[in-house]
Amino acid sequence: MFSRMDSLGDDICLVLESGGFFSYRDLLNSASMIASSLRPRDVVMLICRNDWESVAAYVGFMRRGAVQVMMGDSVRMDYIAGLLEAYRPSYVFAPTDSGISGEKVCELGGYALVSTGYEIDYEVHPDLALLLSTSGSTGSPKLVRQTRRNIAANTESIIEYLRIASGDRAITTLPMSYTYGLSIINTHLYAGASLILTNRTLMDRSFWDALKKQGATTFGGVPYTYEMLKKLRFGGMNLPSVRYLTQAGGKLSAGLSLEFADICAGKGMKFIVMYGQTEATARMSYLPWKYARTKAGSIGVPIPGGSFSLKGADGEEIREPGVVGELVYCGPNVTPGYAENRFDLAKGDERQGVLETGDMAYFDDDGFYYISGRKKRFLKLFGNRVNMDEIEALMKSGGFDCACGGSDDSLKIYTTSHDIAGARAFLLERSSVNPAGFSIIQVGEIPKNPAGKVLYRDLEFIGEDLSV
Repeated sequence: MFSRMDSLGDDICLVLESGGFFSYRDLLNSASMIASSLRPRDVVMLICRNDWESVAAYVGFMRRGAVQVMMGDSVRMDYIAGLLEAYRPSYVFAPTDSGISGEKVCELGGYALVSTGYEIDYEVHPDLALLLSTSGSTGSPKLVRQTRRNIAANTESIIEYLRIASGDRAITTLPMSYTYGLSIINTHLYAGASLILTNRTLMDRSFWDALKKQGATTFGGVPYTYEMLKKLRFGGMNLPSVRYLTQAGGKLSAGLSLEFADICAGKGMKFIVMYGQTEATARMSYLPWKYARTKAGSIGVPIPGGSFSLKGADGEEIREPGVVGELVYCGPNVTPGYAENRFDLAKGDERQGVLETGDMAYFDDDGFYYISGRKKRFLKLFGNRVNMDEIEALMKSGGFDCACGGSDDSLKIYTTSHDIAGARAFLLERSSVNPAGFSIIQVGEIPKNPAGKVLYRDLEFIGEDLSV
């Protein structure tokens, strides 16, 4: 997958906000330089931004056969310190202003590769390629193990159903440390296309200036992205170069999905809703654009090479349309399992290509799937998955009796504490949860059954929101 870039030579690969660009040859020269000190199977932590140095390092480490622990540069340093101790990488590639200490091996742009000096007391499985966070907002060291086969299979499948070609040019709207953002990078590099790299948000005028000036043909977003696009009156924007939009990272409401299907149709664009998890590398299903209106709210059909089934409460497969069960996915992009420390890096395939997603779903008469809820207590805040049980445990460790509820993009923390300001400050200090994504609600008591189990369904009917 990464070796085929050798044949792309002077084709444009990366376009910078400044208007400068890198050819594939330029990228590979930088990639080779930064990875030359590593041995195959070395573990390296990549602290990245959406910039050319991070992409060059990622490509270089992949081509070298190293195993990458990828983290965004917005992650708190005490979390990074915990990961370093848990995984003991031989090297860290990070911005020079990140405060990472170690023996400097080389520099690339605004980054440096440093040797950590850790004693390597662990083994690495020969298939392992990448470690990504799926619910690391609370500082958990639990990471998803991805193999080269996972990445290649999912990349090829996404290229097939999106029909990504060498003439495409995607602009980054998501961090490359996030599985959705990384899949956009992987697919466009593999297709010989190009990427416009920016760390700007949709609320920044320079983002739209770059999109127009550099001729972006596509971008992706999570549900929050589309809520922002609606506020920005996307329907009135003149974006002639854009040919399609993608959405993943959480369930988009049927109403908003239908609204953007209409907007895109009026602009001659395709609107493609997708469904995925880090545990499946990136994508598991997509809604073909021609069904964007008639099947609004659906996650569509399995990606090429994958399949879905539904498991009932009795463990038997559900074969009737309209009946809800746990969604189970099967495909070569299903990752082998999790790691919580360096000793887990030697583990093999624990899933054997089958992933129980934890999402409850049903299919209609035409075989299109719809998510109806979550089996376990997860929700997504602006595309990042958050484990509500982990949030509860974190808050309780700070002395705040609480229970968590809410929905995607709206975590609600119910607490018996009267120190609402202190509870909010504690969560912001101890986690990476987006401050716009949660509210704290004071209650007299947490509703529980006689056995002491929290009655989560009763939470929404009590309390007063004191977070504002």
